[in-house]
Amino acid sequence: MKNSLKISLKPNEKIYINGAVVRVDRKVSIEFLNDVQFLLENHVLQPEQASTPLRQLYFIVQVMLMNPTESEEARALFRRTLPLLLSTFSDAQVRATLKDVDRLVSEGEVYDALKAIRGLYSLEAEIIGGARAAKPLQNIAQAGAA
Repeated sequence: MKNSLKISLKPNEKIYINGAVVRVDRKVSIEFLNDVQFLLENHVLQPEQASTPLRQLYFIVQVMLMNPTESEEARALFRRTLPLLLSTFSDAQVRATLKDVDRLVSEGEVYDALKAIRGLYSLEAEIIGGARAAKPLQNIAQAGAA
């Protein structure tokens, strides 16, 4: 068992816990005493926000966490998307983190995978902005469907 984890929520804030959506009506602290997969509302990416390759990957992984009983389709899309991203990015840090994300997802550590992807957002912005030019980036959702 991991150490306990205590988080605080504001009134009307949502938290996604093992696929369940919980909204609190007042300020509250929650202590998780065992391993749990959760996502705070401010880390939830809306579909229209999945506008870059890494944000699209985040959205796919987020679906796995938010709806674990129906995550097989998201896992299949993840398995198609990850190799596309690895071939798209030439940056060593991005590639190493994506390989780590693959390991984390395989081990069921979806929350940690999401955290790792979020950590790449600023680097991705630099790459897309041309500061670290990479191969042309494409819409992963379209490429994954091919």
